[in-house]
Amino acid sequence: MIGMRRVAFILGVLVMATHAHPADAAELKIFGSRVTRMVIGDIGPAYTQATGNKLTVVTDVAAVMKRRIEGDEPLDIAVLVSFQVDDLIKKGKLLADSRADVMRAGIGVAVRRGAPKPDISTVAAFKQALLDAKSIVYLEEGASTLHLQKVLAQLGIADALEAKTIKTSGESVSEMVAAGDAELGIIVIPNILSVPGAEVVGPLPAELQSYITFTAAVSPTSPNQPAARDVIKLMQSPAGVESIKKNGMEPG
Repeated sequence: MIGMRRVAFILGVLVMATHAHPADAAELKIFGSRVTRMVIGDIGPAYTQATGNKLTVVTDVAAVMKRRIEGDEPLDIAVLVSFQVDDLIKKGKLLADSRADVMRAGIGVAVRRGAPKPDISTVAAFKQALLDAKSIVYLEEGASTLHLQKVLAQLGIADALEAKTIKTSGESVSEMVAAGDAELGIIVIPNILSVPGAEVVGPLPAELQSYITFTAAVSPTSPNQPAARDVIKLMQSPAGVESIKKNGMEPG
């Protein structure tokens, strides 16, 4: 079944690739976070084989990538958190008519692979797990952090956790947990799945969960706008959706 999907995907690429031929192939630069690199890593090779275009994904925390776009760094496509893309569209940094919600991810808790998994199945259990943990790591800035800060305030434990909380400036939450530098990590679930030494305890309890939507749009200064629009379509194609689900997300 997957083989048939792959064949259909490649045929779809060939049909859509009216703007890109090997003779005038281009390198498309995509700004995003790790979730973008995961999906493009799956669907990019077939796209490159069919069109000759190379897809280069530049990643960091979405907030950092947004600032780089605001600083007029050249790019073809941005895949950032939805409210960040909307703000960049308002500022004229991305094209409104290319905007597309492509995937969304829930927030989860990570432990080092093989370590005991605390109970986080209820709000009370999640609160106690955080209080019992020797150390916790999450992003210094990011959509998941904005939500988590609200959750910790709501639970009344923000001050109690401050001394044992590490706020990392990069997308290294799961790596720090895998290395034993923090007992618990809190970040979007696909980030955890991408690190072999980390393991998902589970998603946040339903009452506390928030889904981060990742939205794509094309740069108005891109010299490869038709091809860039095709790449966004490919992220929404059956093969793109298959990759999104495989990597612990849902289509947008």
